[in-house]
Amino acid sequence: MKLVQINTLFGSGSTGKICLAVSNLLDEEGIENYTLYASGHSDSPKGKRYMTGKEVKLQALKSRIFGNYGMNSTAATKRILAELDRICPDIIHLHNLHGHNCDLRLLFSYIRQKGIRVFWTFHDCWAFTGYCPHYDMVGCDKWKTGCKSCIQRKRYSWFFDRSAELYEKKKTLLQDLDITVITPSRWMADQVKESFLKDYPVKVIHNGIDLSVFRPRECDFRKTYGIGDKFLLLGVSFEWGQRKGLDVFLRLAETLDERFQIVLVGTNENIDKTLPKNIISIHRTNDQQALAEIYTAADLLLNPTREENFPTVHLESLACGTPILSFNTGGCKETFDESCGTHVPKDDFGAFLSAILRIEATKPYSSEACTTYATRFDQGNSFRSYVSLYSPK
Repeated sequence: MKLVQINTLFGSGSTGKICLAVSNLLDEEGIENYTLYASGHSDSPKGKRYMTGKEVKLQALKSRIFGNYGMNSTAATKRILAELDRICPDIIHLHNLHGHNCDLRLLFSYIRQKGIRVFWTFHDCWAFTGYCPHYDMVGCDKWKTGCKSCIQRKRYSWFFDRSAELYEKKKTLLQDLDITVITPSRWMADQVKESFLKDYPVKVIHNGIDLSVFRPRECDFRKTYGIGDKFLLLGVSFEWGQRKGLDVFLRLAETLDERFQIVLVGTNENIDKTLPKNIISIHRTNDQQALAEIYTAADLLLNPTREENFPTVHLESLACGTPILSFNTGGCKETFDESCGTHVPKDDFGAFLSAILRIEATKPYSSEACTTYATRFDQGNSFRSYVSLYSPK
């Protein structure tokens, strides 16, 4: 059996790490595999980058101008097809295709012609909408019957609204193919079952993490930043903004007293300009051990996200012994139970604040309960489920 994964990244970012973990597991099983990716860098010999950084930026510009998101990158997609011709895979496993890195028309026409089995992990909702990876925050459900007059169009195209056209193209391109949809959360599986993909088989496989990396670690983080015994509230994201609840952290910084210290990880210089002095800002890092040390140092992970599938940061935090407080968004509540975290209604700041104060006062969660719960997300077990799906019918 030969298998090819296709994704925006390989070895970095949440989806890129998943691809690499799956590739490594396939190697252990003696299954020939390769990953085609568009951006970033990977040292893995199984990775093949098929676009330059300049090309990605150019295709992003074309998408913004013409509005035909997912129908550009013709030359790059032809390189994908050339690699597929060379490898002759039995299975193609798709991940994120909406990083300006693929022309769906060419790719799915090829798959249809060759009769290749496809598995597609939906890390967000883009596959069954006109434009949007997420729609919760704006409360849109047009995707259930047919996208049109997209209320988020300006995020994707400066001039044209092609949401209806793109929706119908995706619906037609994916029709009658041998596709199994994989979702990291039951919430996402439920969304798929309300979309035009409702008749395709859907398998829920939770994301996994490397428990040898994410575990309680001794560190001097508190000493380095002068936090002392303050109750450390941690936020971790790599795309800070309203969707990830940055405004909630700003409001907490105005409200909470000096017993608390907020730390945000994954920021940058532009985000730093918006932060008050009582928030500690840690820029994005690829050092997983350093991130595990920060999780360990924290008392509570906060995730006031307004759109979410299955947040890996929750799994990482629990594995390091730190409980979770989140908005009840997407698949968030599927990542913990009452032994190691809680959730409140989305956008209910009063309930969020009250939960913080209650947890600080009562300390209801133990590090041991968190790490015990995290064992169910060991990446070896999670991604071995992928390998089981790959077995011949």
